[in-house]
Amino acid sequence: MPRAVLDPNVLISAFITPPGASARILLELRAGAFELITSPRLLEELRTVLLREKFRPYVSVDEAEAFLGLVRDESTEVRDPAPSLEGLSEDPGDEYLIDLAREARADALVSGDPHLLKLRSRLRVQSPREFLESLHSE
Repeated sequence: MPRAVLDPNVLISAFITPPGASARILLELRAGAFELITSPRLLEELRTVLLREKFRPYVSVDEAEAFLGLVRDESTEVRDPAPSLEGLSEDPGDEYLIDLAREARADALVSGDPHLLKLRSRLRVQSPREFLESLHSE
């Protein structure tokens, strides 16, 4: 079974845009198509962003907390990896996702972030749509 780290932005998109590719990824997760890998830092970033006031038009605090519980329940949570000495991303805030994907031996880091997608030659990074396609081609 493939293992994947989903960028918190993919999870947020899945939650607030039900017809999108990111939401379909969560349906695949619920169907057992892949193993979602999370860490305390990833879950905390997801929580912090979803609880921002700008998300209140899309999701209540209770809905955000319920979604966080669902993600936690449906994922395999591993410890936060130690930061690597080799920074790959142009955005230092994304380095922990790279470290997590490597440490967990994930088959894919799923993100729509251009900084991460640029790293395809060094790391298996896929857009949400590409990841969905890969699930159906295996």
